Amino acid sequence: MSRLVWLVLVAALVPLARSAVAASPSEERTAAMPAPVATPFGTLPDGRAVNLWTLEVPGGWKATISEYGAILTSLHVPSAGGPVDVVLGFDSLEPYLAGHPYFGATCGRVSNRIAKGSFELDGRTHTLATNNGANHLHGGVTGFDKHLWKATPHATSSGPALELVTVSPDGEEGYPGRLAAKVVYTLTPAGELMVDMSATTDAPTIVNMVHHSYWNMAGQRSGPVAAQELTVFADAYLPVDGGGIPTGEQARVEGSPFDFRPERRPAGTIGAAIAALPASADGTNPGGVDHNYCIRGWKPDGVLRPVAVLRDPASGRRMEIVSDQPGVQVYTGNYLDGSLTGKGGAVYGKHGGICLETQKYPDSIHHADWPSTRLDPGQTYRHRMIHRFTK
Repeated sequence: MSRLVWLVLVAALVPLARSAVAASPSEERTAAMPAPVATPFGTLPDGRAVNLWTLEVPGGWKATISEYGAILTSLHVPSAGGPVDVVLGFDSLEPYLAGHPYFGATCGRVSNRIAKGSFELDGRTHTLATNNGANHLHGGVTGFDKHLWKATPHATSSGPALELVTVSPDGEEGYPGRLAAKVVYTLTPAGELMVDMSATTDAPTIVNMVHHSYWNMAGQRSGPVAAQELTVFADAYLPVDGGGIPTGEQARVEGSPFDFRPERRPAGTIGAAIAALPASADGTNPGGVDHNYCIRGWKPDGVLRPVAVLRDPASGRRMEIVSDQPGVQVYTGNYLDGSLTGKGGAVYGKHGGICLETQKYPDSIHHADWPSTRLDPGQTYRHRMIHRFTK
């Protein structure tokens, strides 16, 4: 081979060699978006330290998550006037410890309600804590919202991610089996907050974990969400009794205050539904929506389907939720009463936020024909939801 030919070949191969060692787009994105960063958030009564983790990506998107309760304490959406926090919550750990209506919490083992705080599994009756009148709610007195989760930060190709794990021992709150649970929060530069939940068990049990943020697309200190538009991709909902337990009926939303179907023109507002569902004279029913909606076309195939869209007409700010779960609890903040002061001195009055909790149906353990919450050894419970925001 002549020297000239050899030099030509080398000149051709050098760019190829450089491209082979250059970072892939995903690697470049990972390098540009560091893993979540921890700062001290407070101390539990038993002396254990709690950290607050910050996930931040280019463009102004930022989320903060507490190890206590695996709680989303804030979610900042960029806007022309500066970032807007769209999640209700507190500036410090103490108000979370003092008691709160599950602001931003990870709830479980079984979220929502179980009638009379008991269920039967394989011929054995299990008695749970009754912390919502005669019923069990959101995992009981010491549910996952009160666990101190172990956090591990990750820098992923999608964005910064925070993995949180906890173990619920056999018999905790009356549940059978030792349950190992995990939640992974991921924030992307596209304005997505991904929440992935999973769990395994060493004995037959039931699981229905949810993410319980109170959303306000106008900002967490802006007051009632009445003017905001809501779309729910469901044709049916579950009517409930006086204790919030589903009656077993699946009722059509069409022609009712519960109609938030995408076909509605104009879009349904939260305020219109609240006005059509007033509080009872005796105060036992606060009014508003607190019901499970049955997601259109759901199958147990793990496919992400449209769940809901929440939009603030004044700013145009919008959140879309997709999930692999069969239901979503729509709760219009009916029990907020102005007694809680949140971030930046915000006072959280009635209907100051809305919860959109993707889930299996409430009290499913008592309805054999509904999507099952049962989990057996060797199986893995999985629950994925993605919140997509536009400025």
